[in-house]
Amino acid sequence: MAEWETIKPENKALGWFEERLPILSLVHNVVGPGTPTPRNLNYWWNFGSLAGLMLVIQILSGVVLAMHYTPDTAVAFDSVERIVRDVNYGWLLRPMHANGASFFFIAVYIHILRGLYYGSYKAPREVLWMLGLVIFLLMMATAFMGYVLPWGQMSYWGATVITNLFSAIPFVGEDIRTLLWGGFSVDNPTLKRFFSLHFLLPFVIFGVVILHIWAKKVSDSGNPLGIEVKSGADQIPFHPYYTIKDAFGMGVFFLIFAYFIFFAPDALGHPDNYIPANSMVTPDSIVPEWYFLPFYAILRSITFDIGIPGTDITFISAKLLGVIAMFASILLLFALPWLDTSKVRSARFRPTYRWFFWFLVADLVLLTIVGGRKPEGIYPLLGLLGTAYYFAHFLVIMPILGFKEKTLPLPESIANPVVKAAE
Repeated sequence: MAEWETIKPENKALGWFEERLPILSLVHNVVGPGTPTPRNLNYWWNFGSLAGLMLVIQILSGVVLAMHYTPDTAVAFDSVERIVRDVNYGWLLRPMHANGASFFFIAVYIHILRGLYYGSYKAPREVLWMLGLVIFLLMMATAFMGYVLPWGQMSYWGATVITNLFSAIPFVGEDIRTLLWGGFSVDNPTLKRFFSLHFLLPFVIFGVVILHIWAKKVSDSGNPLGIEVKSGADQIPFHPYYTIKDAFGMGVFFLIFAYFIFFAPDALGHPDNYIPANSMVTPDSIVPEWYFLPFYAILRSITFDIGIPGTDITFISAKLLGVIAMFASILLLFALPWLDTSKVRSARFRPTYRWFFWFLVADLVLLTIVGGRKPEGIYPLLGLLGTAYYFAHFLVIMPILGFKEKTLPLPESIANPVVKAAE
């Protein structure tokens, strides 16, 4: 555990308060500019702070939008249009919030993939990893409920399809679906419930982020080499070295974000969601937002029942099996610290694992493409193959590689490669 440093303010009133509630010491030790940091962090480490900044933007813009939004099926669609057309700076706030969800997920997905590549889930960082996954699950729930609020065609039918999945759960599925609906179909009570939860969950996420940062401080920050950090030559102050690096990364990230806000505000949304919800007209194809597509492809890839061949006896229906596979694709990541049996943390020293990691990235891209297509032609087969590899990667390949892979020798200190690179 990192050494704790106590802050003693010169101001007497502030010092009196700090002795009784050491907030400044907490902030200084967790995210303070003088915090010792590994000297070899690359730009992939920027995406953690970028995700935190996007969360703040989403909360602030969401609070302002909630002041003008009306959670009623009769006027919800029109209230969103009114925000864009009539509310001061609504033309900026609404695209910022809508596209901000996509950029939030971009930052988090890269942050997770960085953790997979550099083994950031290994001991003693298991709790840090699991708290990050809790944040990811809360993000998914928040984003799904937020997608329903504009009450367009895709909002309505997406909510109908996803909530109906819970009915496949034995014994309690129908009750869960009725609880989510607040009735017997997706209607006004559903919209009000989703609006309340969509407003509440970001603050829950913020609380878990605080725990995530705290766990990071306790377990120390990882580094690309995946070896333990020694004091002295291995570390440098966070400021000014990484504040400058983070500022540059944020500048590039927000230039791209600004392009979508000002020049392509609707590019990441589905065209059908700009049509008011109509329960009597089903869209040609029902798809979620792009950041849900890999899991949607996994859900749809299961088209067979499990039972006794040649009979009508079915143990698990295709619908329930698809729901299980979709949730399992995320929940199995919680077991990753134990599924990865390698003693070497970073993929820099695991040449075989590095190839399989990029196969996994390609597989996720494939599942994203399949999830956005109609389930016809070759796409169901591609979805099934992509799903099979996804689970095989974590449940079969990673455990076996830990025992069979020949790794490269680890350096004695992270300072050695850094000094050699500088020379």
